[in-house]
Amino acid sequence: MLTSNGSVFMPSVLTLIGIPGLESVQCWIGIPFCVMYLIAVIGNTLILVIIKYENSLHRPMYIFLAMLGATDIALSTCILPKMLGIFWFHLTEISFEGCLLQMWLLHSFQGIESGVLLAMALDRYVAICNPLRHATIFSRQLLTHIGVGVTLRAAIFIAPCLVLIKCRLKLYRTTIISHSYCEHMAIVKLATEDIRINKIYGLFAAFTILGVDIIFITLSYVQIFIAVFQLPQKEARFKAFNTCIAHICVFLQFYLLAFFSFFTHRFGSHIPPYVHILLSNLYLLVPPFLNPIVYGVKTEQIRNHVLTIFLSPKHLDH
Repeated sequence: MLTSNGSVFMPSVLTLIGIPGLESVQCWIGIPFCVMYLIAVIGNTLILVIIKYENSLHRPMYIFLAMLGATDIALSTCILPKMLGIFWFHLTEISFEGCLLQMWLLHSFQGIESGVLLAMALDRYVAICNPLRHATIFSRQLLTHIGVGVTLRAAIFIAPCLVLIKCRLKLYRTTIISHSYCEHMAIVKLATEDIRINKIYGLFAAFTILGVDIIFITLSYVQIFIAVFQLPQKEARFKAFNTCIAHICVFLQFYLLAFFSFFTHRFGSHIPPYVHILLSNLYLLVPPFLNPIVYGVKTEQIRNHVLTIFLSPKHLDH
């Protein structure tokens, strides 16, 4: 419904335009995005199946890897089908409530993934720095509490973003979102009212989740490196460090892409909009795409079981 000044009061439908400035080639951009999505889903599903059916992998490191894989599947699935609908079939409309739901799921899964990465770093810290107590500390009960905790933390911290949008923002200057998915600031910037509180809380939620996690992950790996370099035998140092390489690669690709996208979106006003949107899309698609590849290549147990599955299809029947 339009108001007298042209603003829209609580729109029922919003329009996602995809990648502004690249509308004519979006159909081609969708092809590599679709390939990345399929590899992410197949690769992470394969890891989940391997961990589920192999009793030898029912250990904290692999259980956290399973949590990461499930989160990656959910994260990419909550945005890519709609994105491909925009790119290929011009299905640009989305209900206002559906847009808010996508936003909440998107940022919640980002928070969950960050929490799982922190749990993986702490797991490696205890395994290397205090190996005798590792099995005692990381019990099945603690793993359950961590899984529930990181999920509730993300969902609860992101929920006020929805409340602030629904309760504070009533008038919108346009219903067109210059993005390929419903992101918090992309929605907030449509409003004509004062959005400072929405911005402040968004930054607060991002720092409380991603910022705090990256601080503790960094501290964990500082302690790990100190402990590794203090090991007397060279082979022991190499083995301990090698167990962390895959984790380090996953941490770097997730957080570097996250912060690069975050800072270019907020401070790169001179950068063309399509660059911002492409970076945001890659930030959500690259980690789920690369994570199973990284763990498949760098983790011997996962790699061996993958080879066994393809060489012996009856392997999972036992």
